[in-house]
Amino acid sequence: MPDNLAAALAFIVNAIAQLYLFVLLLRLLLPWLGADFRNPIAQAILKITSPVVVPLRRVIPPVGRIDTATVLVAFIIQYVTIVVLLMIKGIYSLATFQSIAVTTVVNLLILTLNLFVFAIIIRVVLSWISPGGYNPAVAIIHTLTDRILLPFRYIIPPLGGLDLSPLVAIILLTALRIVMYGFKTL
Repeated sequence: MPDNLAAALAFIVNAIAQLYLFVLLLRLLLPWLGADFRNPIAQAILKITSPVVVPLRRVIPPVGRIDTATVLVAFIIQYVTIVVLLMIKGIYSLATFQSIAVTTVVNLLILTLNLFVFAIIIRVVLSWISPGGYNPAVAIIHTLTDRILLPFRYIIPPLGGLDLSPLVAIILLTALRIVMYGFKTL
């Protein structure tokens, strides 16, 4: 397979997998963050992920507040994605089960950090465009970011009406993401 075709195919596989993993991570995080599941977007997240999570949930019960079925589905999808990407690149034979598993966990943690960074950026942009506006997407964004930004708001008070807590949160989340990249084995 030509390199440019392999790169395009790898991009498509990775993009589709990451989009679905973002939705799975939202399904996992929203109950922890106290989301209102009457929200149409939260309902859509449940509807999109239920076909793969609900059958597994019948076999694997949650552990405390952790939805183990969702975690396992996310792990499996990320693991299979890595295997497919390695096969496309022609280097699957160099990988071991353990190295793929470690990279899978690290990738899921990086995706979670990316999710929070994207949500904070969207929240900041929305505060400039439509301050005080409400719609279901804004409610989900606020649910995702409130608990992340709250500790920073206690430490960094607004300066002249300008809230710098999102900037500090993005810097620290990005630094943590860089640290996580160091744990990848592939």
